[in-house]
Amino acid sequence: MPQLKEEYDIVIIGSGLGGLLCGYVLAEEGKSVCILEKNAQIGGNLQTFKRDKVKFDSGVHYIGGLDKGQALYPFFRYFNLMDNVEKDLLDKDAYDVISFENDKAHYPHGQGYENFVQQLLRHFPHEEKGLRKYCGEIQRICEKFEWYNLDRDYTETDEMSAFSLSAKQVIASCTSDQKLQKVLAGSNLLYAGDGESSPFYIHALILDSYIGSAYKLKHSDQISKQLRKDIKKMGGHIFIDAEVIKINNTPKFVEYVELAGGETIRGKQFISNIHPTQTFRLLNTEGLRKVNVNRMMQLENTTSAFILYIKLKPNTFKFSNCNRYHFIDEDVWNAHSYDPDNWLKALAIFNSRPNTQTFYAHTLTAMAYMKYEDVKRWEDSFNTTLSESERSDDYVKFKKERAEEMIAALAKIYPDFDSCIESYYTATPLTQRDYTGAIEGGLYGIKKDFNAPVKSFISANTKLDNLFLTGQNVILHGVLGVTISAMVTCQFILGKKYMLDKLKAFA
Repeated sequence: MPQLKEEYDIVIIGSGLGGLLCGYVLAEEGKSVCILEKNAQIGGNLQTFKRDKVKFDSGVHYIGGLDKGQALYPFFRYFNLMDNVEKDLLDKDAYDVISFENDKAHYPHGQGYENFVQQLLRHFPHEEKGLRKYCGEIQRICEKFEWYNLDRDYTETDEMSAFSLSAKQVIASCTSDQKLQKVLAGSNLLYAGDGESSPFYIHALILDSYIGSAYKLKHSDQISKQLRKDIKKMGGHIFIDAEVIKINNTPKFVEYVELAGGETIRGKQFISNIHPTQTFRLLNTEGLRKVNVNRMMQLENTTSAFILYIKLKPNTFKFSNCNRYHFIDEDVWNAHSYDPDNWLKALAIFNSRPNTQTFYAHTLTAMAYMKYEDVKRWEDSFNTTLSESERSDDYVKFKKERAEEMIAALAKIYPDFDSCIESYYTATPLTQRDYTGAIEGGLYGIKKDFNAPVKSFISANTKLDNLFLTGQNVILHGVLGVTISAMVTCQFILGKKYMLDKLKAFA
C-alpha cells in the first residue's frame, strides 16, 4: 500500500468502475489521484469471489459494443483494456434466448441488426415490418447521444427528447403481436424493466450495444485489475479499507474528507462514485439549497435481486454459449412486483465453462428480483470480508428456502438439473447493499422514469464548485453506461472538447 498523502489534486470516493475510470483519465493527465474504497476488493459490480475452488462474477456477466465502429470500442482501446481482458464472443445467432413457461420455443436475440431480424422471423414470419421498425427506433434513439457515437461530430445534441419515451409503448408501436412484444422486451432484467416507468432510451442503448456484438468475459475483475495496475503505474494511489465517513465542506466547495480511521485527506477536486443520496448524507448540507438536498435524499431506486451461484458437477450440464431470460409469469414488464407467496416470476440465467475446450459448464448463476422489504427484518446486520458477522438462523433459513424454490424452477427448465449441483451459494439484497454500497441493494441505482425524466436526472456537476458525481446513477448503468458517465464527469474537469478529441483518436 502507498503512503497516504495529506492532499491530492483529485480525491475519488469509491472504486467502482466509474471511480477507476475517472482515476485513470486524471492520473494520465498528470494529476495526483487518490481512490478510497471502504471494502476489501475494488471494482464495485466488477467484483468476483471464490467458493469451493471456483470463481464467480458477482455482477457483470457480459458486455456489448466492443467491435470496431461500436460504442465501447474506443473506450476499451483508450483504457488499455481491449488486449488485456479475455473474452469470448457469444453465439452470433442467439447471444440471448427468451423463453416462457409452457412454451417450448426458444426466441433468440441475434448479433447484427439484419441477423437479429432474420432469427426472429423464423418464429414470427409475418412480422418483418415490425421488426425492422423496432430496429430503426433503437438506432434513431442511439444517434441522439454524442458520447455513444464518437465517430460523429455533433454541433448540438437532442438527448433530452429521448428521455420521455416509454420502452413498453415504443415496442408496442412497432408490432401488435403480443408474444413478439414480450420477446423484444425479454431481456429487460438488464435494467429492471417496469412497464409503467422504464424509458425507451435505456432499452435502446443497452440492446444496440449487444446487437452490435456480445461478449462473455472470462471474469469481470480483469477490468478492475488492469485499471488498478495502470493507475498505479501512472502514480495514482488506491486504498482499500478506507471508508469515508464525512465530507467536510462549505456552501461553495469541499475542503477534505474524513476516514473511519480518523485520517483526513484534502483535495483540490473531489469525485464521488457512491450513490448521490449517500454522498449527500456525508455532506454538511447547511447552506445548500433545501430543494436540491431533498431531491437527492428522496431518489427512488431500482429493485434488488436474489442470486444463486451454483458450482456444477463435472460433465453433467452442457454449456450454452448464450444467456437465458425465462419468464414463469408471461407479464415481462411486471416481474419485479409480486406477492410474498409468489415471488419467483422471472429468471436471468448465465453459465460459464473453465475453458473453450470443454462442452460442459462448471458454474451457473441465476438471478431473480427480490424486494428489499423481504430482508428488511435483518437490515441491522452487516457482513463483508472486512467486517464478518454471522446473520441470524432465520435469515439462513430464509435463504435456503428461496434457493430451493429457485432450484425447483431451474429443474423445470433443465430436466434433472438438481442432480447437476455440487454446491451453491446465495446473495440477497443485503449482500448487494454490503458489498456494493447500493441503497437497499438496488440493482441499477436510481430508477429512471419516462413520466418525469428531470426528477431522476443526475448531473455529474454539483452545486459545490469542486465536487463531481460519477457511476451508474449518472447517464446509465452497466459497463458502457458507467464508462460514458466517467467521461462526462471528467469533461467538467478537463473540458468537453478536449475529452472528445482525445477519445475520438481511438474510434
